[in-house]
Amino acid sequence: MSFLQVTLELLQGFKTTCLIFAVTLAASLPLGLVVCLGSMSRFAPLRWLTRTFIWVIRGTPLMLQVLVVFYVPGLAFGMPMHNRLAAVLAAFIINYAAYFSEIYRGGIEGIPQGQWEAGQVLGMTRAQIFGRIVLLQVTKRILPPMSNEIITLVKDTSLARVIAVGELIRAAQDIAAQRALVWPLFYTGVFYLAFSGLLTLLFGWAEKKLNYYKG
Repeated sequence: MSFLQVTLELLQGFKTTCLIFAVTLAASLPLGLVVCLGSMSRFAPLRWLTRTFIWVIRGTPLMLQVLVVFYVPGLAFGMPMHNRLAAVLAAFIINYAAYFSEIYRGGIEGIPQGQWEAGQVLGMTRAQIFGRIVLLQVTKRILPPMSNEIITLVKDTSLARVIAVGELIRAAQDIAAQRALVWPLFYTGVFYLAFSGLLTLLFGWAEKKLNYYKG
Protein backbone atom coordinates (compact mmCIF):
# COMPACT_ATOMS: atom_id res chain seq x y z
CA MET A 1 0.00 0.00 0.00
CA SER A 2 1.57 3.26 -1.12
CA PHE A 3 2.13 6.36 0.98
CA LEU A 4 -0.44 8.26 -1.10
CA GLN A 5 -3.10 5.55 -0.61
CA VAL A 6 -2.51 5.54 3.15
CA THR A 7 -2.73 9.34 3.25
CA LEU A 8 -6.02 9.33 1.34
CA GLU A 9 -7.53 6.74 3.69
CA LEU A 10 -6.35 8.62 6.76
CA LEU A 11 -7.85 11.81 5.36
CA GLN A 12 -11.25 10.11 5.37
CA GLY A 13 -10.87 9.46 9.08
CA PHE A 14 -9.52 12.96 9.61
CA LYS A 15 -12.73 14.39 8.15
CA THR A 16 -14.65 12.69 10.96
CA THR A 17 -12.11 13.98 13.48
CA CYS A 18 -12.65 17.53 12.21
CA LEU A 19 -16.43 17.07 12.31
CA ILE A 20 -16.36 15.90 15.94
CA PHE A 21 -14.09 18.81 16.83
CA ALA A 22 -16.18 21.47 15.08
CA VAL A 23 -19.60 20.31 16.32
CA THR A 24 -18.35 19.82 19.88
CA LEU A 25 -16.81 23.28 19.96
CA ALA A 26 -19.81 25.01 18.39
CA ALA A 27 -22.25 23.44 20.87
CA SER A 28 -20.19 23.26 24.08
CA LEU A 29 -18.99 26.88 24.14
CA PRO A 30 -22.48 28.41 24.50
CA LEU A 31 -23.74 25.49 26.60
CA GLY A 32 -20.78 25.93 28.92
CA LEU A 33 -21.79 29.54 29.53
CA VAL A 34 -25.34 28.42 30.39
CA VAL A 35 -23.95 25.82 32.82
CA CYS A 36 -21.64 28.46 34.29
CA LEU A 37 -24.52 30.84 34.95
CA GLY A 38 -26.42 27.98 36.59
CA SER A 39 -23.47 27.20 38.86
CA MET A 40 -23.32 30.87 39.90
CA SER A 41 -27.07 31.25 40.33
CA ARG A 42 -28.47 32.73 43.53
CA PHE A 43 -31.14 30.02 43.44
CA ALA A 44 -29.47 27.40 45.65
CA PRO A 45 -31.14 24.22 44.25
CA LEU A 46 -30.12 25.16 40.70
CA ARG A 47 -26.62 26.09 41.83
CA TRP A 48 -26.00 22.82 43.66
CA LEU A 49 -27.59 20.72 40.93
CA THR A 50 -25.36 22.35 38.33
CA ARG A 51 -22.25 22.00 40.45
CA THR A 52 -23.02 18.32 41.07
CA PHE A 53 -23.35 17.81 37.33
CA ILE A 54 -19.97 19.49 36.77
CA TRP A 55 -18.38 17.40 39.53
CA VAL A 56 -19.64 14.13 38.00
CA ILE A 57 -18.55 15.03 34.47
CA ARG A 58 -15.11 16.30 35.50
CA GLY A 59 -14.58 13.37 37.84
CA THR A 60 -15.16 10.59 35.31
CA PRO A 61 -13.20 9.75 32.14
CA LEU A 62 -14.51 10.98 28.80
CA MET A 63 -14.14 7.44 27.43
CA LEU A 64 -16.54 6.16 30.09
CA GLN A 65 -19.00 8.94 29.28
CA VAL A 66 -18.96 7.95 25.60
CA LEU A 67 -19.73 4.35 26.57
CA VAL A 68 -22.53 5.46 28.93
CA VAL A 69 -24.21 7.63 26.30
CA PHE A 70 -24.02 4.88 23.70
CA TYR A 71 -24.94 1.80 25.75
CA VAL A 72 -27.03 2.92 28.75
CA PRO A 73 -30.16 4.05 26.84
CA GLY A 74 -30.45 0.56 25.34
CA LEU A 75 -29.60 -1.32 28.53
CA ALA A 76 -31.71 0.76 30.92
CA PHE A 77 -34.61 1.99 28.79
CA GLY A 78 -34.74 -0.37 25.81
CA MET A 79 -33.92 2.51 23.46
CA PRO A 80 -30.54 1.68 21.92
CA MET A 81 -28.49 4.38 20.21
CA HIS A 82 -28.20 3.49 16.53
CA ASN A 83 -26.13 6.48 15.53
CA ARG A 84 -22.63 6.06 16.94
CA LEU A 85 -21.44 9.47 15.83
CA ALA A 86 -24.41 11.15 17.54
CA ALA A 87 -23.53 9.35 20.78
CA VAL A 88 -19.93 10.56 20.54
CA LEU A 89 -21.04 14.12 19.87
CA ALA A 90 -23.48 14.11 22.80
CA ALA A 91 -20.83 12.82 25.21
CA PHE A 92 -18.20 15.26 23.97
CA ILE A 93 -20.53 18.26 24.12
CA ILE A 94 -21.63 17.46 27.67
CA ASN A 95 -18.05 16.86 28.80
CA TYR A 96 -16.56 19.99 27.31
CA ALA A 97 -19.49 22.17 28.38
CA ALA A 98 -18.68 21.21 31.98
CA TYR A 99 -15.00 22.08 31.58
CA PHE A 100 -15.70 25.31 29.72
CA SER A 101 -18.21 26.33 32.40
CA GLU A 102 -15.49 26.25 35.05
CA ILE A 103 -13.20 28.34 32.86
CA TYR A 104 -16.00 30.86 32.37
CA ARG A 105 -16.69 30.91 36.10
CA GLY A 106 -13.05 31.52 36.94
CA GLY A 107 -12.92 34.39 34.46
CA ILE A 108 -16.12 35.99 35.71
CA GLU A 109 -15.20 35.67 39.38
CA GLY A 110 -11.81 37.19 38.61
CA ILE A 111 -13.41 40.48 37.63
CA PRO A 112 -13.13 42.98 40.53
CA GLN A 113 -16.38 43.58 42.39
CA GLY A 114 -15.90 47.30 41.76
CA GLN A 115 -16.72 46.72 38.08
CA TRP A 116 -20.17 45.44 39.02
CA GLU A 117 -20.70 48.24 41.54
CA ALA A 118 -19.71 50.90 39.02
CA GLY A 119 -22.27 49.52 36.56
CA GLN A 120 -24.97 49.54 39.23
CA VAL A 121 -24.16 53.18 40.07
CA LEU A 122 -24.73 53.98 36.40
CA GLY A 123 -28.17 52.38 36.63
CA MET A 124 -27.34 49.28 34.59
CA THR A 125 -28.96 45.90 35.24
CA ARG A 126 -26.82 42.85 36.04
CA ALA A 127 -27.40 41.56 32.52
CA GLN A 128 -26.25 44.87 31.02
CA ILE A 129 -23.17 44.98 33.27
CA PHE A 130 -22.27 41.44 32.27
CA GLY A 131 -22.77 42.01 28.54
CA ARG A 132 -21.22 45.46 28.23
CA ILE A 133 -18.48 45.47 30.86
CA VAL A 134 -17.65 42.04 32.26
CA LEU A 135 -17.85 39.84 29.15
CA LEU A 136 -15.23 41.80 27.21
CA GLN A 137 -12.73 41.52 30.06
CA VAL A 138 -13.56 37.86 30.70
CA THR A 139 -12.79 37.00 27.08
CA LYS A 140 -9.16 38.04 27.47
CA ARG A 141 -8.77 36.33 30.84
CA ILE A 142 -10.12 32.97 29.72
CA LEU A 143 -8.43 32.76 26.32
CA PRO A 144 -5.24 30.94 27.51
CA PRO A 145 -7.03 28.19 29.50
CA MET A 146 -9.71 27.96 26.83
CA SER A 147 -7.09 27.47 24.13
CA ASN A 148 -5.53 24.62 26.15
CA GLU A 149 -8.89 22.84 26.42
CA ILE A 150 -9.62 23.30 22.73
CA ILE A 151 -6.25 21.84 21.74
CA THR A 152 -6.94 18.95 24.14
CA LEU A 153 -10.22 18.41 22.28
CA VAL A 154 -8.27 17.80 19.08
CA LYS A 155 -6.53 14.83 20.73
CA ASP A 156 -9.61 13.63 22.61
CA THR A 157 -11.44 13.04 19.33
CA SER A 158 -9.45 9.79 19.11
CA LEU A 159 -11.65 8.40 21.92
CA ALA A 160 -14.50 8.10 19.43
CA ARG A 161 -12.93 4.85 18.27
CA VAL A 162 -14.07 3.07 21.46
CA ILE A 163 -17.52 2.70 19.89
CA ALA A 164 -16.13 2.11 16.38
CA VAL A 165 -16.55 5.61 14.98
CA GLY A 166 -14.19 5.91 12.02
CA GLU A 167 -12.03 8.84 13.09
CA LEU A 168 -8.32 9.26 12.33
CA ILE A 169 -6.85 6.69 14.74
CA ARG A 170 -9.55 4.16 13.86
CA ALA A 171 -8.69 4.58 10.17
CA ALA A 172 -5.02 3.90 10.94
CA GLN A 173 -5.93 0.85 13.05
CA ASP A 174 -8.01 -0.54 10.18
CA ILE A 175 -5.07 -0.14 7.81
CA ALA A 176 -2.78 -1.81 10.34
CA ALA A 177 -5.17 -4.76 10.74
CA GLN A 178 -5.91 -5.21 7.04
CA ARG A 179 -2.47 -4.51 5.57
CA ALA A 180 -0.16 -5.44 8.47
CA LEU A 181 1.33 -1.94 8.40
CA VAL A 182 2.27 -0.26 11.65
CA TRP A 183 3.69 3.03 10.40
CA PRO A 184 0.27 4.59 9.55
CA LEU A 185 -0.45 4.69 13.30
CA PHE A 186 2.60 6.88 13.82
CA TYR A 187 1.81 8.89 10.70
CA THR A 188 -1.44 10.08 12.33
CA GLY A 189 0.74 12.22 14.61
CA VAL A 190 1.46 14.48 11.64
CA PHE A 191 -2.25 15.27 11.30
CA TYR A 192 -2.67 16.01 15.01
CA LEU A 193 0.47 18.15 15.12
CA ALA A 194 -0.60 20.15 12.08
CA PHE A 195 -4.09 20.72 13.50
CA SER A 196 -2.80 21.68 16.95
CA GLY A 197 -0.10 23.89 15.43
CA LEU A 198 -2.67 25.79 13.40
CA LEU A 199 -4.82 26.34 16.49
CA THR A 200 -1.77 27.48 18.49
CA LEU A 201 -0.99 30.12 15.86
CA LEU A 202 -4.64 31.21 15.80
CA PHE A 203 -4.85 31.60 19.57
CA GLY A 204 -1.51 33.41 19.66
CA TRP A 205 -2.85 35.90 17.14
CA ALA A 206 -6.07 36.31 19.16
CA GLU A 207 -4.14 36.99 22.38
CA LYS A 208 -2.14 39.73 20.66
CA LYS A 209 -5.36 41.28 19.37
CA LEU A 210 -6.76 41.34 22.91
CA ASN A 211 -3.71 43.07 24.36
CA TYR A 212 -5.54 46.39 24.13
CA TYR A 213 -6.96 45.54 27.55
CA LYS A 214 -4.24 45.44 30.22
CA GLY A 215 -6.36 44.70 33.28
